[in-house]
Amino acid sequence: MVVFILIDGLRPDAIAPAACPNLKALMARGAVTLQAQSVMPSITLPCHTSIFHSVPPTRHGITSNLWAPLARPLPGLFEVAKIAGKHCASIYNWEELRDIGRPGSLALSLFCNTSYQEDGDDSVAAEAVRVLPQGGYDFAFVYFGTVDTIGHFYGWMSEKYMAQIARVDSALGRLLAALPADTAIVLQSDHGGHERNHGSDAPEDMTIPWLAAGPGIRAGYTLTEPVSLLDTAPTLARLLGFAPHYEWEGRCVEEIFAETPAST
Repeated sequence: MVVFILIDGLRPDAIAPAACPNLKALMARGAVTLQAQSVMPSITLPCHTSIFHSVPPTRHGITSNLWAPLARPLPGLFEVAKIAGKHCASIYNWEELRDIGRPGSLALSLFCNTSYQEDGDDSVAAEAVRVLPQGGYDFAFVYFGTVDTIGHFYGWMSEKYMAQIARVDSALGRLLAALPADTAIVLQSDHGGHERNHGSDAPEDMTIPWLAAGPGIRAGYTLTEPVSLLDTAPTLARLLGFAPHYEWEGRCVEEIFAETPAST
């Protein structure tokens, strides 16, 4: 199984000072960069549309948190995975994310309306722990939304923001402990933030953490090549064993793999 975990609004420079032992342990056993890049505008729905479709907002056309049908549609990760015969699950607590995949592409879609509650990601973790270890899913997307919410309420890098990272880390720890040992994991944020907002091209908004861990993935390794959130879908496709869609503009982050295939 491949699990993609997204912690909305997590700044990479918040990780070291935060009380997040589970995230730090995952980083230690994986391949990591704290210099990955978001897209403009660095807003949640445009970012997620780019993550799952591997094209920038200038291509997919979503530039706010209001979804609209793509003028030039292209299949995203869920759709391509379904065509490849994969069973996919999505567990999330911000309802706008229902539109990152087309109807019929998911075996499980589980929404908890809790992203604006301090304990909201506990519900997401509890549902993920309940359903994922039972098997039956090749790929699962697990979204934690409350770090971004607290950033908007109290400010990025504030005391409350750092405390929320610690709270979400506990939820992350429960999820990781429940997953099979051979699970491949990709974890990232969609954007950072500054003061009580985000959406600009400032480094505080655009720089995100990105990591992969699991069988065949380098452990304790710092990535040296640039990583964009456009690269997530092609990398997940590689982990799931199917080819990325030809219209996707990102690339598989081959550097994560312990044995990179020889060039031909």
